[in-house]
Amino acid sequence: MPVTVTRTTITTTTTSSSGLGSSTIVGSPRALTQPLGLLRLLQLISTCVAFSLVASVGAWTGPMGNWSMFTWCFCFAVTLIILIVELAGLQPRFPLSWRNFPITYACYAALFCLSASIIYPTTYVQFLPHGRSRDHAIAATAFSCIACVAYATEVAWTRARPGEITGYMATVPGLLKVLETFVACVIFAFISSPYLYQDKPALEWCVAVYAICFILAAVAILLNLGDCTNMLPIPFPSFLSGLALLSVLLYATALVLWPLYQFDEKHGGQPRRSRDLSCSNRHAYYVCDWDRRLAVAILTAINLLAYVADLVYSARLVFVRV
Repeated sequence: MPVTVTRTTITTTTTSSSGLGSSTIVGSPRALTQPLGLLRLLQLISTCVAFSLVASVGAWTGPMGNWSMFTWCFCFAVTLIILIVELAGLQPRFPLSWRNFPITYACYAALFCLSASIIYPTTYVQFLPHGRSRDHAIAATAFSCIACVAYATEVAWTRARPGEITGYMATVPGLLKVLETFVACVIFAFISSPYLYQDKPALEWCVAVYAICFILAAVAILLNLGDCTNMLPIPFPSFLSGLALLSVLLYATALVLWPLYQFDEKHGGQPRRSRDLSCSNRHAYYVCDWDRRLAVAILTAINLLAYVADLVYSARLVFVRV
């Protein structure tokens, strides 16, 4: 959905201008010499070096190592695709909206690399013995941090500013949608073991909340990436406002129920980490059950704040169709 951003208004337009904030010259090798092109080269090189260092010594065993390796490989591959599209000037033939896709991906990549930069050293690297493998893993973590900063810089450069014509995903509510879906994905990873919530209707309700809100936010993102916002039976701004309000209400219930039934002894919870036998020993590549429950509680609070901010921005912004 192309939009023009002012201080308090987002106005839909039908302009065919190319990607937001792109200072590159598309369809030419000169694209790589522009600031955004150079930044994407840094992203490409840093992710390539990160997974190459790890792959050369096989330092990616276990789910946490696999997650980090997937993150670096995925970010490298998509960044390479973006560079090829920019160099060849293939934006009109790209199946997704070029106004929305690059910044959406950059925001996801920044979050992915941030998670890998935290998870990989804390759950994997510290358990490696001193030697070549550990040195390579530490260097890969450093390059992962560089990639995270590079992707975050692209988001800062290309986000919507007053007076610019842009896509919805470059606005603050659009970027919040990315954060909301990413946090939900991390929550799903922590509750991948059904015994954490099975046979407790209140906790099963929390899982349903995470799934419903994730699906709704993902639908909003996909509609923008596919330029399909006109397919809704109601105006898209109304859909966004209703989505944010519903998600705030649902997450508010989850923020109360999840800690109550996981940490309150009266409701069968475990208030102290020391009582959880799965946390008695330190295991490489493993997160114990109590830590999983705590992580989900914290991430629920983070996502609730994100949805509240989303609701505030949706209420303040006025969408005027042209």
